[in-house]
Amino acid sequence: MLAGYGVADAADVVPGPLTTRPAPADPAPYPRVALPSGAPAETPPGPDADAPVPSAAALESLAADLRATPGLGGLGLVVADAVTGEVLVDDGGDVARIPASSLKILTAAAALDALGTTRTLETRTVLDGDTVVLVGGGDVLLAAGDGDPHAVVGHAGLADLARQTAERLTAQGVRRVAVGLDDTLFSGPPHAPGVSGIDLDYVMPIQPLAVDTGRTRAGYSTDPAMDAATAFAAALADAGVSVTGEVRRTRAPAGAGPLAAVASAPSGQVVRQMLKTSDNTLAEVLGRLVAVERGAAPDFEGATSAVLAQLGELGVNTTGVSLTDASGLGAANRVTATALVDTLLTALDPARTELHALVPSLPVAHLDGTLDDRLPGEAAGRVRAKTGTLLAASSLSGTVVTADGRLLVFSVLADGLTEGGTLQGRQAIDAWAERLAACGCR
Repeated sequence: MLAGYGVADAADVVPGPLTTRPAPADPAPYPRVALPSGAPAETPPGPDADAPVPSAAALESLAADLRATPGLGGLGLVVADAVTGEVLVDDGGDVARIPASSLKILTAAAALDALGTTRTLETRTVLDGDTVVLVGGGDVLLAAGDGDPHAVVGHAGLADLARQTAERLTAQGVRRVAVGLDDTLFSGPPHAPGVSGIDLDYVMPIQPLAVDTGRTRAGYSTDPAMDAATAFAAALADAGVSVTGEVRRTRAPAGAGPLAAVASAPSGQVVRQMLKTSDNTLAEVLGRLVAVERGAAPDFEGATSAVLAQLGELGVNTTGVSLTDASGLGAANRVTATALVDTLLTALDPARTELHALVPSLPVAHLDGTLDDRLPGEAAGRVRAKTGTLLAASSLSGTVVTADGRLLVFSVLADGLTEGGTLQGRQAIDAWAERLAACGCR
């Protein structure tokens, strides 16, 4: 390394005692760029309503080829025209199947409708006698240290909250406190029915606050809320307040005003993070928040019922849909391709402005999220879709712009895959999506 540097130094490539290159010229001012004149359009252009619509016969042929894939098991497939809403092909679309993470589309729509896109989740502290109580408000993307206002993960920081809290305590003459944790916003078991074993490697115990969704080097924390409270207590001590004893669970006094508070990124950005990364924890938390918004029990049963109720109020056809969680991690969930396509069409409705963040938040083929390394051919950049993978199920649901420029909405659900057939099923669905994207199909 040093020898290499010496050679570069002698050649005047890097600075050093052997450098003979003359001093550089003074830097030129940064060039000014002339911005285009005229006001921007109020709304971006919609899909091309004049682009040719694929023929039903051609789409039926593509579906038949997919259905013939060995080991695919059951298939539910629906393709609809995004402009008119007309269903172009329906192959078992009304049969409820294991959705895997395509279910997150339903949760996202319900959350956007119930919470909007600008809602923030507050993590606050209150003083109860000589105890500072940390109150969870649903933000499970906290940073243990300082928050980053430009980020979604770690937007709010526990160290920031601790410093603000210390300032308020000092102003009141309080220099010694205990720390309590109020995580009662959510209730019920920490994991959904049927989620156990290896599934626990993909979701944290559902609680209303956590640092980075409870992730640790070994997987997920068994008590992420308490870990967050412990990190807060340490930060409070670093901020100059003496902290006595261990953190204990308690309930904040009713109506207590906050000492300090920090807020999450806006809910629309949280939904986008959930969809792009297929984060099971965020999906379950968003489902709980829909339940809280609707006054339902903030547990798994209340969350899934609230999601379905919210979709029903949007006019989505949820016939046959049965949920045990809000993320799709459980194998007992059942969703129809019809429900997923109906949800996507509703999100594209110009009148449903509250849902317009949904489709742009889906992973883009061969570009980002869970599709960043998939669909490198004709579908690249032209498919936006939610992926889904379980041991016996594979799914893909979203939108595609065909080779003729027509915007379509689709959902493919394959379950009952033969043992070890998950990869084969995913590859078959990807090949179908590539052919759909390449389709002139007139």
